[in-house]
Amino acid sequence: MSRNIILTKQEIEHKIKRIAYQIYETFVDEEEIVIAGIATNGFIFAKKIALVLESISPIKVSLCEVQINKQNPQLPIHTSLPKEQYANKGLILVDDVLNSGTTLIYAVRHFIDVPLKKFKTAVLVDRNHKKYPVKADFKGISLSTSLLEHVHVIFDQDNDDCAYLS
Repeated sequence: MSRNIILTKQEIEHKIKRIAYQIYETFVDEEEIVIAGIATNGFIFAKKIALVLESISPIKVSLCEVQINKQNPQLPIHTSLPKEQYANKGLILVDDVLNSGTTLIYAVRHFIDVPLKKFKTAVLVDRNHKKYPVKADFKGISLSTSLLEHVHVIFDQDNDDCAYLS
């Protein structure tokens, strides 16, 4: 199976920096925000955004890992932070790839039950094959692909990150 690289390590770093600046502009009046990443790759992506955001702004960033069953998203969703820790704050829900929108819409639904000041979404790759009316407020790249193609995002320990189409 061929790997068609769509984002190199340097391009991913650039997208992360750009998204961090967009988040800063959107939440400039906030003292603290929560960045909630969908496990596993979404949380890694969220941590990378949080690192850049903390280096460019005075905003205090809390990280939250969101555990969702991607095969059966209506099962209960678990977060690493209790609801009280993100209530009445700005929150950004982060995932690596927005494919059909199923994972993101169920995760959004989970956070809707909590009063938030502002709620936004961020993804590295938006595929434009949505089954649900969900959008990414911040995105690294938008791709129009065939339904047979798959986007893979690799965040590895050797920091040899990339995104490819197969």
